[in-house]
Amino acid sequence: MEVSRKIIVCLLMIITMGYSITEGREPMLHRVGGGRFTWKPKVNFTNWTSNERFYKGDWLYFGFDKHIHNVLEVNKTNYEKCIDSDFINNITRGGRDVFQLLEARSYYFLCGRGFCFHGMKVEIIVEPLAVPLSPTMNNKAYSSLKINRIELVMFLVIIFLCIF
Repeated sequence: MEVSRKIIVCLLMIITMGYSITEGREPMLHRVGGGRFTWKPKVNFTNWTSNERFYKGDWLYFGFDKHIHNVLEVNKTNYEKCIDSDFINNITRGGRDVFQLLEARSYYFLCGRGFCFHGMKVEIIVEPLAVPLSPTMNNKAYSSLKINRIELVMFLVIIFLCIF
């Protein structure tokens, strides 16, 4: 009886630890281009995306002058050729616009009115929701993970005390 109880406790601890490692993180707001109003020509969006990690549920923030620029979600072909007709979604509302990344897939955005040809386009590759366990983990995700691990340890101590 005592051995089976210890086995059950160990299994519960392993399951709980596995859950905490794969547990999600808070959605992040990514400022496209890296600043408050950086949806504009002459910003290296490819370089910006290479330093970001996008996950399902995250948000994109586009800051721009709505009288000059716009934000259109397009397909891959239109993105590559800077075609602003037959877009999927017009994100433009007021120049400080957000878009939620609801699926793990590639998203393509561009500015119409000819600005796409000046580099105003960005490909966002969204990964399934997961806690990145790399040194490039952002502070918000790391602090969320840290709190979850503290809660896990407290939970395991309580179970241990109740059983033994």
